[in-house]
Amino acid sequence: MEPGLDTKQRDIPGAATLSVDNIGGIDETEVTFHHGVTVLSGRNATNRTSLLQAIMAALGSEQASLKADADEGQAVLEFGDETYRRTLERRGGTIVTDGDPYLDDPELADLFAFLLETNEARQAVARGDDLRELIMRPVDTNAIKAEIEQYEQQKRELDERLSELDDLENRLPDLEAKRTRLTDEIESLQADLEEAREELEETNVDVEQRREEESELEEKLAELRDTRSELETVRDRIETERESIEALEDERDEVEARLESLSSGDETEVSRLEAEIDTLQAEKAELSQEISQLQSTIQFNEQLLDEQESVLPDVATEDDDGPVTDQLLADSESVTCWTCGSSVPRDQIETTIEQLRSVRQERIEERSEISSELDERRETLSEINENKTEYRQTQRRLDSIDDELDRRQDRLDDLTDDREALTDEIDDLETTIDDLETDDYSGVLDQHKEVNQLEFELERKEREREEIDDEIDEIEQRLDDRSNLQERREDVTDELTDLRTRIDQIEADAVEGFNEHMENLLEVLGYDNLDRIWIDRTRREVREGRRKVERSSFDLKIVRSTDDGAAYEDTIGHLSESEREVTGLVFALAGYLVHDVYETVPFMLLDSLEAIDAERIAKVVEYFESYVPYLVVALLDEDAQAVDVEHEVVSDI
Repeated sequence: MEPGLDTKQRDIPGAATLSVDNIGGIDETEVTFHHGVTVLSGRNATNRTSLLQAIMAALGSEQASLKADADEGQAVLEFGDETYRRTLERRGGTIVTDGDPYLDDPELADLFAFLLETNEARQAVARGDDLRELIMRPVDTNAIKAEIEQYEQQKRELDERLSELDDLENRLPDLEAKRTRLTDEIESLQADLEEAREELEETNVDVEQRREEESELEEKLAELRDTRSELETVRDRIETERESIEALEDERDEVEARLESLSSGDETEVSRLEAEIDTLQAEKAELSQEISQLQSTIQFNEQLLDEQESVLPDVATEDDDGPVTDQLLADSESVTCWTCGSSVPRDQIETTIEQLRSVRQERIEERSEISSELDERRETLSEINENKTEYRQTQRRLDSIDDELDRRQDRLDDLTDDREALTDEIDDLETTIDDLETDDYSGVLDQHKEVNQLEFELERKEREREEIDDEIDEIEQRLDDRSNLQERREDVTDELTDLRTRIDQIEADAVEGFNEHMENLLEVLGYDNLDRIWIDRTRREVREGRRKVERSSFDLKIVRSTDDGAAYEDTIGHLSESEREVTGLVFALAGYLVHDVYETVPFMLLDSLEAIDAERIAKVVEYFESYVPYLVVALLDEDAQAVDVEHEVVSDI
């Protein structure tokens, strides 16, 4: 994304008013924000972080704490013509949230917009965690894979239909050649029949006493012709039934072979997997709840430190090194608990916070492992269920084939009986006709037989040509639909290409965005001997369930230079605190832009920037302001004074 992209030109209200009751360390306050940068300026323990938590609460985040001495609190955001409300209530030792916040799902905002000190994107960079996992977490890769499978199935079906059309098209030349040959044969038969009929008419046998025999003979000849035609039809039907039976028997062999390779399913195994899935889901839910509680506890203790951090009053001058200063320094080493009033050493609280963070990270890793196990169990269960379904469908198809074979065999037996009866009937008719023939009349009878035979043959050829005409018409009609099938296949192929590259494109955009913004900011911030920080996207083989697959990995690379200009590679652990903070913020900005978070929530919140010097903070704020509709930054007074971009200042919270 090019620097200076003005996302604030979207249809976003120009002002937002936040009302807060009992959030963090705030009793009650109301603040109005406008497009652009708002700086929360003040010393430590002036509720700047609490106000940011209140904004997060109204927007939908769970990462907000209730005031220690209150049983309920709320954050109300008036944004344009809409009002969004979030309430917090203490029930049985836990904090319960309710209301109608701005976001239904705050995951994207928690990761890439709410950049407080404990923000996971900032912490992941500082700890050297898996950055690829973090940037891809909001992407439902399983849904994309399922969609890919659906489109692949559609493409296979379309390919099969198109291949079938190709086969049909290849048959057309043979069918047309056969039709041409039949047409020639029919024309020849028509000519022969016309000639035979003319010869019969020219033959004049004027034997009065034979007229009765002639009438009976013609009747028998006509009956013979009809019986032969019926016999030919029965023979055709017998051949068709035999071909159908052979095809069904071949299909039956294939279905039986397929059935042997399938399983009807082990219900015990299914029950075991379902029980394991239920158990793992329950464990994952418990871990998620524990992680959320740990996060709330961490934030509470951090807020406790922020709200009671000692700031030396103006009465202590450079020459004051007496009892008052000593007393202030002594007080700064301890913190008074809001809930019980006892005094606790500051370093003890800080140690506890670090321990809680470590435990939270362990729980996150445990949850990730359980998620992998869940995916594996679900995949196995899905395979079993699919196998069972296919087994039942295959068994039903086998039963259907057996029934169809029985029906066709019965028809074949009946047709065979009909053929034998017709053959016997023809033999009887031919014997009768032979008995009716006389020497004087034999020539006429031969001519009658020839005409009958020609008529029968002509009828058979015409019927065969009609069948070929029908088949050609059907093929041509189906071929007319090929262009539509090809268009659908192109659409499905395009969609498949988009789905297959979507994950890869998100990764590439995230890496490109981070590298571009990191390069721009390093050039502006001017860190000594820090030449470049970038993400190198590589491919690694990892285990996913029971399979090994290739997956992208984001490797953070750092290059420094010595005083004499020699470059060398460094690690994240050797970065200064300021450099790490800037790197974490840039990574969060890359996620903010690649996931279009500004379309979901128009706010970005920045806190805990003290590790960066005032001049560089001002440049970071100016850079981020180009990409965020509402940028709210919590700064110390001296850092706030260095901000050059046009901004509002809130100092009374």
